[in-house]
Amino acid sequence: MMATKAACLVCQIVENKIPSKKVYEDEFVLAVLDVNGAVPGHCFVMPKNHYSIIEQVPDIEIGRLFQASNKISSAIFESLGVQGTNIFVANGVPAGQTVAHFTINVIPRKDNDGINLQWQPKQLSEEEMSTVELKLKEQTKNIGHFEKEEKKPRAYAAKPKIISEEEEEYFTKQMRRLT
Repeated sequence: MMATKAACLVCQIVENKIPSKKVYEDEFVLAVLDVNGAVPGHCFVMPKNHYSIIEQVPDIEIGRLFQASNKISSAIFESLGVQGTNIFVANGVPAGQTVAHFTINVIPRKDNDGINLQWQPKQLSEEEMSTVELKLKEQTKNIGHFEKEEKKPRAYAAKPKIISEEEEEYFTKQMRRLT
């Protein structure tokens, strides 16, 4: 599913080569309405940089993407009067990813909307659970070392000093004395 940036449908949307209905945009993130959405208001939240799957997205950008997804979910609640949202990632072809660009789906939900994201639970044996647990623990033991965003010095404009009438009168007297 490896796609070059030039051939990527999502990158073409980001670069305005394909028209879209943008609902949010900042330096790192673009959110658009899904033209083939499950329901009205279904949005894709995507990084402006090209990454095929979540594992390739830097921690800083993941944070921004999920912050934007959270805000878009709130906006959907407020503006569309829904009772819920599904926020999910189809990560890889077997998971339902159809375009080789990482995206987060934010789907408005109402009772009896006909969208089915349910699966049949599978009961694992204690041995299967223990085996999976050990494998995952080994692979996740170094989690917690996240990339940090570089702190940029903030430039503050000097606030104009508001002077009282008394101070103004004092300065006026001093200026008169000097002239």
